[in-house]
Amino acid sequence: MKMIKTILKLHLESKLSSRQISNALSIPKSTVTDYVRRLKSADITLRDLGGVSDEEVYRRLFPETYLEAPRRSAVLPDFTWIHTELKRKSVTRQLLWEEYREEHPDGLAYSQFCNLYREWRKKLDISMRQVHKAGEKMFVDYSGLKGEVINAETGEIKYVEIFVAALGASGYTYAEASYSQKKHSFILSHAHAFKYFGGVPEIVVPDNIKSAVTRSDRYEPVINETYREMAEHYGTVIIPTRPYKPKDKAKVELSVKLAQQRILARIRHRQFFSIEDLNEAIWELLDELNDRPIKKLNKSRRELYEEIDKPALKPLPGGGYVIREFKLSKVNIDYHVEIEKCLYSVPYQLAQKTVQCRYTSSLVEIYYQNKRIAVHRRLYKIGSYSTNENHMASAHRAYAKWTPSRIIGWAGTMGPNTQALVKTIMENKPHPEMGFRTCIGIINTARKYETQAVELSAAKMLKLRCYRVSHFRSILKHKTYLEMTETADEEVAPLIHDNIRGANYYA
Repeated sequence: MKMIKTILKLHLESKLSSRQISNALSIPKSTVTDYVRRLKSADITLRDLGGVSDEEVYRRLFPETYLEAPRRSAVLPDFTWIHTELKRKSVTRQLLWEEYREEHPDGLAYSQFCNLYREWRKKLDISMRQVHKAGEKMFVDYSGLKGEVINAETGEIKYVEIFVAALGASGYTYAEASYSQKKHSFILSHAHAFKYFGGVPEIVVPDNIKSAVTRSDRYEPVINETYREMAEHYGTVIIPTRPYKPKDKAKVELSVKLAQQRILARIRHRQFFSIEDLNEAIWELLDELNDRPIKKLNKSRRELYEEIDKPALKPLPGGGYVIREFKLSKVNIDYHVEIEKCLYSVPYQLAQKTVQCRYTSSLVEIYYQNKRIAVHRRLYKIGSYSTNENHMASAHRAYAKWTPSRIIGWAGTMGPNTQALVKTIMENKPHPEMGFRTCIGIINTARKYETQAVELSAAKMLKLRCYRVSHFRSILKHKTYLEMTETADEEVAPLIHDNIRGANYYA
């Protein structure tokens, strides 16, 4: 406005031409010409420039763009209702204005309607300015403030994570405590959130934690395979926030803050001896949080959820969700794959091939080229085997390099103790080939040591009845096989000394 007044004064008072004013102020001549033309049309004098407000001058110069205040007789719309309706799918300002004018034919013009709504929306909290469509997004995150669970026997305090999920349109919030942010707990908390909301949103928006994203990227993040499989089960998609963009998850940041203030802060003096008791307290206060009215909107999150989000959510799939883990594994020479330190067989033809393992808490499925080739009951005892006899090859070997006779023959070149050790290892297995893994490990380790050390180590393993590769390596590394020679020497030549009385002394 200051520049406009300067142009007008130079024209009216100094009588400069448009070109001269343009050169003096370094602004385009066309701009100066436009202002001078508007000055003549508005019939503004030097006295007007000094005696009226900037708003009045602007009103006279730009009548076509100046926003007239609504007529006193015009009925103002309910902007809280408009803000809520705009979160519904396919609802636009144009549609709401048309409905408003149907009810109030002498009401606001469309431009006034939109600008007054914008001015009203600026008064809301910054986190409320984003417009989220009904049932579209669920934001998830963990609270930086942790919960506490006390071990009743030791008195030790264990800090637990607080998972928070919030629906985008209504802000309806779910929270629970879990022992960690690891994949199993993270995904299980999602299943609980979906159940609490009574439906599934179109999009889930997590942060870039390892349980959700294998590799973070602003444009093409790599979603964790187990997390993606969970999303497929529920019929939703995962779209992580952009790294270092907290505004992408402003909705859940607000819910996390409220959970800390309205839930965790209120139970800070209480003691909980199990995570179940802690969750009961959290859920009790969570209901109060969702029933609390939101300032400016005069509605609670629960009311907004019932009106907006709940009707738009997808239905929950039939049956409960079972977490399934994924792993790529190379089949060993004994045609077994390792999952969580347990071994499962596959057809012997796939030795040395890479297969995909999918496993739950009770079942292990193994796939090769997207075809299921083996199913096993899940094992938990470390080192245990699950072998299907149909996977074995007894008459025909799928590999000619290593056979039981070849392994025993190689062990014989090291000495009788080593040969006896590999024989014992294979005899202790349900099938000789199941001992190949351990025997090959012993062979590869023995190549790095002298024959005498290998033989003594094998003898000690036979004496102690220890048949693991880790035992073999430990004996060689720490040279505890030397204890065998010392013991042997003592047995052959007992200690004789003048100061020792001997057995005859007591006769």
